[in-house]
Amino acid sequence: MSDKMYDELALERSLQTSFGVDIDIMQPIVFRVPVSHTAQATLFLTTKKQLYLYVTGPSKLLLSDIKKIITRMGLKPELFIPPKGQPQYFEDIARAKFSEVFPGRKHVNDEDLVFYRTLVPYNPALVLISEVKDGHVYQFDSDSTTNWRIAAKFAYRRIKTS
Repeated sequence: MSDKMYDELALERSLQTSFGVDIDIMQPIVFRVPVSHTAQATLFLTTKKQLYLYVTGPSKLLLSDIKKIITRMGLKPELFIPPKGQPQYFEDIARAKFSEVFPGRKHVNDEDLVFYRTLVPYNPALVLISEVKDGHVYQFDSDSTTNWRIAAKFAYRRIKTS
């Protein structure tokens, strides 16, 4: 087996333990590209023709950071996968953070939690991608004037069926 196959197998096992999803990687689009000074991302296509982005790093990443990374990479998110065994992860943490700020409020609706969802820690992150916006996937590059450069050319748009 080559190093690439070992890396893909390790990633599949990591996804299984962290998120509880069985994903078979068919084709990595970009593998461990920098998306900030410390974080790295892997974009891959599964055997079911779904595009996923896996972001990890040693520093603390919030959901807002992941959303910003996805946008700057030229991608459009469809679903943020919660950690294994916590289907209401984003709701629960957002509600707890809201309660820290407003301890007396008893009736909390979704509109109240919009901002607090962005403060939820999300490292590692797994995101189902719905499309690659302009056919290019970007990576962080501190030497570039925009801090981003093209990492790969890849066209993808998920067509929703019933």
